[in-house]
Amino acid sequence: MPPIKRRHLRKYSWLPDVFRIKGSIISRIFGPVLTVTLFATAVAYANFRGYSLSLTNSIVPLLSVVVGLILVFRTSYDRYWEGRKCFGSMTSNVRNLTRLVWIQVALPPTDEQPLHAKGKTPTTEVTEQQLRRRKVEVLRLCLSFVFSVKHYLRGEDGMHWEDYHGVLPASFVRADETGFNTQRTTAGGSYAATATGHSSVANLTASSTDTLNKQDATKRVRPKRSKRQINPSTPLLGGTHRTVEFHPFADEASMPLPLAIAHEITRLIFQFRREGFLETVGPAGTNAMTGLIQSMVDQMTSMERVANTPIPISYGIHLKQCVTLYLFALPLTLVKELGWATIPLVTVVAFTFMGIEGIADEIEMPFGSDPGDLPLDRYCQDLKEEIDYIIQRLPEGGEGIHGHDDGEGDD
Repeated sequence: MPPIKRRHLRKYSWLPDVFRIKGSIISRIFGPVLTVTLFATAVAYANFRGYSLSLTNSIVPLLSVVVGLILVFRTSYDRYWEGRKCFGSMTSNVRNLTRLVWIQVALPPTDEQPLHAKGKTPTTEVTEQQLRRRKVEVLRLCLSFVFSVKHYLRGEDGMHWEDYHGVLPASFVRADETGFNTQRTTAGGSYAATATGHSSVANLTASSTDTLNKQDATKRVRPKRSKRQINPSTPLLGGTHRTVEFHPFADEASMPLPLAIAHEITRLIFQFRREGFLETVGPAGTNAMTGLIQSMVDQMTSMERVANTPIPISYGIHLKQCVTLYLFALPLTLVKELGWATIPLVTVVAFTFMGIEGIADEIEMPFGSDPGDLPLDRYCQDLKEEIDYIIQRLPEGGEGIHGHDDGEGDD
């Protein structure tokens, strides 16, 4: 008889989750709940010894209403859901774009041009194998965009991350990142991924440990002199906060890796159109691809907004103060009537209130790598498998499909 697993028991009972510790919020709030429990124990012991520490029962109802309202507004699930929705929309755009590129980008028609057709049919010396390699590069760049957005939202700059292997084309080089060190680029401009001279993913991976530990130059913002530098838990708001930094010299500007990849994808689509590889679908097909790239950037910006807009720190502090005041006042109002029973009751209430606040704080930044965050690594890996399947198994468009579209439809 096969063993009964927890996921099977969940269909019939809550008990597997009721007694579950792993994946719960218990480890996060154990200390604060224990503190309140010890305080309730001290109050119960003092009451047992004859000391009068009780308060009027009217305090708890007043505080409970206030604390309840604050906890309701503290809930961060909307941020969690918006992050998942935006990442899913971006994935959908990448799926559509890769399909269109794989099917619609083809060599120009080779048959004789009809008399009513305007203009010339483009000719090219590019072979089908060469065009296929260029299309594979675009598909890899589309996949790289998703991976780079994941790292960008986590505050992980550079191209030395292990999951870029087999994803980011070796031919791709980033725009200059002048913040990596103080050296200026040459007059012709440097497109190296780092200022150390590495341009390919393989070289970047082989760079030294000291180089990897340095901060990348992707989108900095200088805090105003009249303001203290903000250092919250959200990566995009830390010391590596990303917003374009303006300098008197153009070569000192920087750009995040996802936007550099989007720029390269757009450039390649433009080249396909200019060289006649989108002749069959015409301007409408090109515009559709460009619109998908724009939507990818829009979704990235939406996720950046979530990561870049934390809950105000004053709100979080005030909530903790109110919850603490309520929980420390609770045993004083119950001990006279309940005695030692005050201890488990206060513990349960503290576990409930502090658990809600702890969950909200945990999912406030949904793009991290904690167990409660969105599984972005799995989403990216699933998309990688799909695009690899397209490249390896699905036929391209334009194979034996040549001819002019007269716009009249099939006869």
